[in-house]
Amino acid sequence: MFEIDGLTLTLEQVERAASTPGTEVRLSESALARMASSRERVDEIVRSGDTVYGINTGFGHFAEVTIPVDAVCELQINLVRSHAVGMGEPLPPECVRALLLLRANVMAHGCSGVRPVVAEQMLGLLRADVLPVVPRQGSVGASGDLAPLAHLALVLIGEGEAVVDGRVVDGATALAHAGLEPLELHAKEGLALVNGTQVMTALGVLTSAELGRLCSMANVAGALSLEALLGKSAPFDPAIAELRRYDGQRRSADEIRDLIDGSQLIDSETTRVQDGYSLRCMPQVHGAAADVCSMARSTFATELNAVTDNPVVLPDGRVLSCGNFHGQPVAYALDFVSMAAADLSSIVERRINRLLNPRLSGLPAFLVEDGGLRSGYLMVQTAAAAIVAETRTLAVPASTDSVPTSADQEDHVSMGTWGGWKSRLAVINCRRVVAMELMCAAEAIEFRDPVQRAPALVAVHEWVRRYVAPLDTDRSLAADIERLVEALGDDDLLATAGLR
Repeated sequence: MFEIDGLTLTLEQVERAASTPGTEVRLSESALARMASSRERVDEIVRSGDTVYGINTGFGHFAEVTIPVDAVCELQINLVRSHAVGMGEPLPPECVRALLLLRANVMAHGCSGVRPVVAEQMLGLLRADVLPVVPRQGSVGASGDLAPLAHLALVLIGEGEAVVDGRVVDGATALAHAGLEPLELHAKEGLALVNGTQVMTALGVLTSAELGRLCSMANVAGALSLEALLGKSAPFDPAIAELRRYDGQRRSADEIRDLIDGSQLIDSETTRVQDGYSLRCMPQVHGAAADVCSMARSTFATELNAVTDNPVVLPDGRVLSCGNFHGQPVAYALDFVSMAAADLSSIVERRINRLLNPRLSGLPAFLVEDGGLRSGYLMVQTAAAAIVAETRTLAVPASTDSVPTSADQEDHVSMGTWGGWKSRLAVINCRRVVAMELMCAAEAIEFRDPVQRAPALVAVHEWVRRYVAPLDTDRSLAADIERLVEALGDDDLLATAGLR
């Protein structure tokens, strides 16, 4: 159990809550006090009749329309219902858990002008692991993630749909399962529920965490390939990384150097002066991807505790219209994650090619002894090439695009939510290609003389063999690859390799 106050939520807490059904989270006392104060200011405005955007006006193009006091609550319900136009596949469970936590944390900051019960309703769903069905399409990433957040908000008022114990049920049934009553929205509360960047941020937090792990997994796969290809150790000398001083390069070189330590296969080829770039430049490429990931996570860490509402209720009582809902900072970071995942996949695919190409490896073509009758791993590189090509298209920036909405009131948008989803797809693809390299490198090493091997890589080879048997005869490798892909979903490989 942990508390949120809108100021101190961490990436690690979000990741833990996302992966752990039934996480206990509550509002801190300081958050409750700030929320009560800002709510009183909203109530004052309603009582006074002063016109303030989002409290007693229409939204977007209708901002100039004043809403009578007796219709203010109806305005909020209409907003939620009308904005729930999401389409496509629903966000995965881990993303919805993160989304519930992040939106509640924004409200805990005390600038949203909502009653504490609104945030507590979301935390109640998180605690019960009742997850709103949130379609992934429909947000342009400015004015916040309006459409997907509206689907989340529908469940809070007893409408929409949610997943309970693996079944999709209506919102009222879902609330009852969680021991909650449908929420009656007061002034500004509907708007506070849909204004924000929490969908794209949730995707960014979770996707970047996986990319960070994949950078180290690529070091493991690359080290196993290096040993199988009788590679050189010189490029991983710590003096090389110190000359350039990038943290990612240092870590990558250190990890690979530790992995190959004790191998008699490394440096055993004396006629070749240098290795190809996909081997020699692993620290520079893997490390750069890790550094991009770190930069992106810095942005996401800031966004966790950012106020992304409009209008905002300041501690001094002013209520100001603003643009904090605009997702551009997050959108840029998400595009960098996609690009890093695409390029990491690219260098991994090139090593797969080296393992399978006899002119580059000195091994039997496609790692099969009776080639011609058998095809061995021939199609693995083809499939990897297809995945890399797809991933490169996912690396095309979303953040440089903008389609105006709301009768040009919202005339520049971030497209950050699509950026978040495609970064997820790019990282999933990267994991598939890394799994393919591990499978090929494990097969390749078995063609080498039985000399002393690096102890860490012996353990890695044994880990791969838990999921993929040697290729004694041609078979469909799709299931083998999928088992490895699934196994790479946690840190077990890194622990086996001694990197965790």
